[in-house]
Amino acid sequence: MAVRGPAPRASARTLLLLLLFFRPRLDLQFFERFLQIQKVLFPSWSSQNALMFLTLLCVALLEQLVIYRVGLIPSQYFGVLGNKDLNGFKTLTFLAVVLIVLNSMLKSFDQFTCNLLYVSWRKDLTEHLHRLYFRGRVYYTLNVLRDDIDNPDQRISQDVERFCRQLSSVASKLIVSPFTLIYYTYQCFQSTGWLGPVSIFGYFILGTVVNKMLMGPIVAKLVQQEKLEGDFRFKHMQIRVNAEPAAFFRAGHVEHMRTDRRLQRLLQTQRELMSKELWLYIGVNMFDYLGSILSYVVISIPIFSGVYRDLSPTELSTLVSKNAFVCMYLISCFTRLIDLSTTLSDVAGYTHRIGELQETLLDMTLKSRDGEILDESEWDLARTPGWPATERTDTAFLLERVCISAPSSNKPLIKDLSLKISEGQSLLITGNTGTGKTSLLRVLGGLWASTAGSVQMLMDFGPHGVLFLPQKPFFTDGTLREQVIYPLKEIYPDSGSADDERIMRFLELAGLQVSTVWLTDCSPSPTVSSLVARTEGLDQQVDWNWYDVLSPGEMQRLSFARLFYLQPKYAVLDEATSALTEEVESELYRIGQQLGMTFVSVGHRRSLEKVPVPAGWPEEEKECQGWAWPGPEPPQNGEWGWQRGQGICHSRGSLISAWWWSLVVSLLGSETLWRRKVGADQNQRGMKLRLATGRRAKPRRSSPQERPGRLMGQGRSSRFASQVPCG
Repeated sequence: MAVRGPAPRASARTLLLLLLFFRPRLDLQFFERFLQIQKVLFPSWSSQNALMFLTLLCVALLEQLVIYRVGLIPSQYFGVLGNKDLNGFKTLTFLAVVLIVLNSMLKSFDQFTCNLLYVSWRKDLTEHLHRLYFRGRVYYTLNVLRDDIDNPDQRISQDVERFCRQLSSVASKLIVSPFTLIYYTYQCFQSTGWLGPVSIFGYFILGTVVNKMLMGPIVAKLVQQEKLEGDFRFKHMQIRVNAEPAAFFRAGHVEHMRTDRRLQRLLQTQRELMSKELWLYIGVNMFDYLGSILSYVVISIPIFSGVYRDLSPTELSTLVSKNAFVCMYLISCFTRLIDLSTTLSDVAGYTHRIGELQETLLDMTLKSRDGEILDESEWDLARTPGWPATERTDTAFLLERVCISAPSSNKPLIKDLSLKISEGQSLLITGNTGTGKTSLLRVLGGLWASTAGSVQMLMDFGPHGVLFLPQKPFFTDGTLREQVIYPLKEIYPDSGSADDERIMRFLELAGLQVSTVWLTDCSPSPTVSSLVARTEGLDQQVDWNWYDVLSPGEMQRLSFARLFYLQPKYAVLDEATSALTEEVESELYRIGQQLGMTFVSVGHRRSLEKVPVPAGWPEEEKECQGWAWPGPEPPQNGEWGWQRGQGICHSRGSLISAWWWSLVVSLLGSETLWRRKVGADQNQRGMKLRLATGRRAKPRRSSPQERPGRLMGQGRSSRFASQVPCG
């Protein structure tokens, strides 16, 4: 059992201030987020990524050793050519070829290892985010209820890919830099004294400070660009998914303008980003070319100071070539780090976006552990055949003085609703648009939290428990079998031909087969194309989008086939038959009831009130403005009673007309109108909950003895729940 209470609300103004204050930049927050990501990439010292990284380090060090030997070859050529040593020239040439081939192989293996690291990093980081993203209903909360994290799909797919690719491209350069810097600093000190290393280090520090100042604005602008990239991609995806409705509206011109508008915002941001990157490129290129001059300046100091006055010209040229290589390579190590400024600025931008998403997902996961509803992964095969795991009960939901508002609004939709949904007592929720019908289902399903009161879930979600059919049918990629058994990952343990027969039978009952499907007791089904024939079998992979192939009616039929297969005790349907005829609707409900399901339905059709219910079920009906009946026990055994103060019970007869009912409501006001009738009529059973906007009349004054306390919902925007007989 899980109990949910009211959820805290975040101030939009506070959120905006936080976003403005914590702008992405190279700071302590960047390093914290980067380290958190590294914990995912390197979970332990013995992990595959750690071993690959160690291999990359060894290859890079060996490559640097070979590069050092190759770098000394020009100075040796000066010696053998100056001395006209033919044998030495042949030996040196052979050694140079071997070293160059070895260097090429090591460099290629270095790149290959970096590519393997990229794939492995992307796999681990994406799967880590997937585990957090798809846990519980985090993906729903992040995409629907929160707007502080833009485009989470882009962050998981595109940003992770770019982050891993950019990081892997600079990994070998970064890990080998400390070793090369130490070694070549020592060699430079041996050749030029302390002045050479100090000059080079000072030059690098100056370049780092300048590039750090130039990189700051680029990181923030890159984050903004990636957000607009996601918005632009989403707009095209929106057209792709809704191409048919847009075509019916002839909306090509309008969508063209709207899409171009997003493109222009994206391009404007890219132009601003390029303008900022221009100064970074100028700084990087300037330090590159000035570094080549600096090496000769450093070498000239000992030469002009007379340190090498005793050397011959050939020996001096050999020494100058060797020292030039050492100094230039030390400067090259620093300039390579400066050259990485552009790449590292991209890595920093992606680090902020991925790190922000990871922090949000971890925070949402920790907060959702208390009172967490059973996740679909937990009611898979491991739960059979002993479902449900909780203590057996005949009640699914118990609501006590529940108030409901949209997460982004303080306007109440439902106030003080107390409701008990029990086995064998179907419930129909009806009312005008915007009165909170679907909102109530979202609270029952754990997608929304109530703003007040408590919601107790006494039955597990999933097969043999409670299952929801949302207003928009959902079909994932996969075979027809996978659509029917969804969200189970695989079929029941005793699967095979028997399970195939079950699926085929339920498809027939849902009207998706041309076999002996009877929609009513007296007429056969009209010609319906066999979905199994169209998919060429239950397990044939299809390359189409189910939403493009199936009609709205077929999608709802397939949803009912899924419902019949899973056979929950409680089926919560949100206008799940709106695209079907009343005859098909009645037949599908009848089949579900024969399978032992209790229905909680949202709909506008009056035909839903006539859905047949097995005999022996009680009938209950309640109508309330903003709160449920808080008073004493209602009249029993078909008696009708009146009570004011806590509520007004009224009798309107079995055939009271609509205009007379409106007159009664207008005269009495929209105080709590409640009635209950038990055992008087066993032909029409079930319960109907009507949500509507109430019009308040001026309440009469009551004595202090009559006042039950302050009543909620006195404003014009308050809602009331009404339960009237089905049928």
